[in-house]
Amino acid sequence: MHPAIEDHARACLVTDGPQRHAVPVTLRYDPQEDPLAVHLVFPPDVSPDGVENEWVFDRALLEGGMSRPTETESGDVRVWPCGRVQAVMELRSPQGMAVIQFDRTPLLRFLRRTHAVEEPPLAEADH
Repeated sequence: MHPAIEDHARACLVTDGPQRHAVPVTLRYDPQEDPLAVHLVFPPDVSPDGVENEWVFDRALLEGGMSRPTETESGDVRVWPCGRVQAVMELRSPQGMAVIQFDRTPLLRFLRRTHAVEEPPLAEADH
């Protein structure tokens, strides 16, 4: 049984105004639930309806977006690199759209951790 992984990243909500809003984002991966999906959870204060907002999409989309523009078939999630150290995510729903900018380091660390749980520990592999 592989444990779920939870990590945290700080992102900036990009708006039309001059200020950027810092947003704490929870990153989750649960291989028991879906080994191909990642969860990004945004706090209630940045949600249009005032409740925690969770987005679930393919881990491969997040990985691909670290080096090239990627998006879901429906276009509701887009991820692309922004320079060498940042990534941008665009999230679309019937309630609206959000553009969020991340430092790549916490996202890459999270992705490495998700792959690490897929491989059996050396002691198990030897048996």
